[in-house]
Amino acid sequence: MSRRHPTRVEYSGELKAIQDDVLRLGSMVDRQIGRAIEALREQNVELARQIIELDQEINDQRWKVEDGTIRIIARQSPIAGDLRHVMASVHIATNLERMGDHAEGIARLTLRTANEPLLKELIDIPEMARLASRMLTASLDAFVNKDAERAREIAGWDEQVDNLYEVVYRDLLQVMIADPQTITRATHLLWVAHNLERIADRVTNICERIIFSVTGQFEEVNVKDFSDRFADTN
Repeated sequence: MSRRHPTRVEYSGELKAIQDDVLRLGSMVDRQIGRAIEALREQNVELARQIIELDQEINDQRWKVEDGTIRIIARQSPIAGDLRHVMASVHIATNLERMGDHAEGIARLTLRTANEPLLKELIDIPEMARLASRMLTASLDAFVNKDAERAREIAGWDEQVDNLYEVVYRDLLQVMIADPQTITRATHLLWVAHNLERIADRVTNICERIIFSVTGQFEEVNVKDFSDRFADTN
């Protein structure tokens, strides 16, 4: 008995299912980022614990994406643009799962700092989170629309996050210099800012993968120069 070949309709459905799973994962991660900052601002221990517990669901969703890509490659043998789009889904899911880890890291920092008041009002850190979330949402739209030019534009937004990170770094360094007793609390906030900066970097990775999936060309975007960053702290 001959093996039935999947129809084009089935093939398109499987491609869309993978894409939908990526979008679902992205939505989960975006929510985790927002909730992590909320927990930090409010020093909400219960919310922080919920975020940590939900990280497993993000991990499971990432594996679901990867399993779907393996199945479609085995069943459908996609080529050219379709294959690049399928493989991009794996790379995007991996970066999303790492973003979830960064959000979990912020929640864990909240647990470590919840027994004392925040060192200062949070202004730049929530703005970093807002920008990173905007980058994430826009990059997933570019993935769905296969828009390489939009992906390049989104990657450029990372500079805004980097600039805010530098502001946070310098501000907290001055606080630590003025009062060494603040070092622990200031360091925890620096780690929070670093997690957000890494989230934006991972969106840049997603943008690079979108560009490759559309054009077939590997392209580094928004290459950073750290030669003079944080050089002057006076």
